[in-house]
Amino acid sequence: MATTTKQRVLNLLVSHDELAGEAASDALPVLEQFVFALGREGASPEQAEQAFANLKSRFFDWNEVRVSSVREIEEALAGLSDAESRAQRLISFLQEVFETTFSFDLEALQKKGLKQAAKALTRYGAASDYVVARVVQRSLGGHAIPLDCATLRCARRLGLLDGATEDPEACRTSLEHTVPKSKGAPFSDAISTLAERYCWEGEPNCGECPLAGECPSGQEAVGAALAGARSARAKPR
Repeated sequence: MATTTKQRVLNLLVSHDELAGEAASDALPVLEQFVFALGREGASPEQAEQAFANLKSRFFDWNEVRVSSVREIEEALAGLSDAESRAQRLISFLQEVFETTFSFDLEALQKKGLKQAAKALTRYGAASDYVVARVVQRSLGGHAIPLDCATLRCARRLGLLDGATEDPEACRTSLEHTVPKSKGAPFSDAISTLAERYCWEGEPNCGECPLAGECPSGQEAVGAALAGARSARAKPR
């Protein structure tokens, strides 16, 4: 897809009112952003926000989360896929932070350069590429695009990524080149909402998608549906 076409698709994506949202999580401190990202990867914004709200309301502080059972944390994360695994990662992360800082505050990373801060985050056993990129994007002021399966699927269908590109690092580099820093967070929010409401893995709802007119996959799907409808209406001679 030509660069100008990619920019048109990107602008439509990030400016569409129906796809905007999730600004509340932008203001989270580093540790809480990490926790939020553990629930956000592979989940919708609403699911992640509910899980995070459950953690904040059901437990007195992050230390209580740390010393709680996996089962108790899993119940708070109900609604997320692999809730047990996420609960184990969360407890492990908080334990690592406590053992190294004797607190639950990672704001010191703000004083490091982005590369050093990102490197420090990757050392936590619970970290993933998505989690680190999200913290860098939302809490450390850097340019990073957190990629999960839904983001990759939609970016490929929209033509923002070459469908043949499989390497995650190459995909991230490509998207970070296409998406300017100022649009990084809106892009991540919008494409995630698009994936949840329309761009499903199986049988995507292209006919209702607000980006169908600019999406190569959507145009193909809508065209095929129209051709099928015309064929069904045709009367045999």
